[in-house]
Amino acid sequence: MAQYFVIHPENPQTRLINQAAAILRNGGVIAYPTDSSYALGCMLGNKDAQDRIRAIRGVDDDHHFTLVCRNLAELATYAQVDNSQFRLLKANTPGQYTFILKATREVPRRLQHPKRSTVGLRVPLHAVTLALLEELNEPMLSMTLQLPGDEAPLNEAWEIRDRLEHQLDLVIDAGACSIEPTTVIDLTGDTPSLIRLGAGDPAPFGLEA
Repeated sequence: MAQYFVIHPENPQTRLINQAAAILRNGGVIAYPTDSSYALGCMLGNKDAQDRIRAIRGVDDDHHFTLVCRNLAELATYAQVDNSQFRLLKANTPGQYTFILKATREVPRRLQHPKRSTVGLRVPLHAVTLALLEELNEPMLSMTLQLPGDEAPLNEAWEIRDRLEHQLDLVIDAGACSIEPTTVIDLTGDTPSLIRLGAGDPAPFGLEA
């Protein structure tokens, strides 16, 4: 049975953030708000929790997680970033983007694209998510909370609880989120490439919607 925390979207209660972090550290799977849609999250090293998220989403091992980071310095630990990529990232983070980048050795092989050694990373702009990442002091593994057969991600915490309360350890209610996932930009080539159009504007990357 999932716990249910109502957390202020702009001034998150420290006590509840600390409790949410403890649930994650103990192997929990949570539903949490972001600046795009709600997402599922767990700790980087917890394979059982990762398998639970894949089961909830109805996806196989080819569907990769995103590493959600609190800032660019943390992102650089997990991705190889050159000067031009860094300038693009600095100008557009935090925000509603997921970036495909070359993975560093800090990223476990099972979290990388099997053929390209890439990883998806993101720095969100949401006070609750950032407070949680700050308390964890490390990135969180994440997937958009879109269930099999649904046309859009879930964006209301009460509905998430109704549908998933026996499969999650915690639902964080910080109000409704967008139903749009992040825009996914591949930065591994000579020029940026649009993989998925979502909430983030692709124009800053020289791309058209």
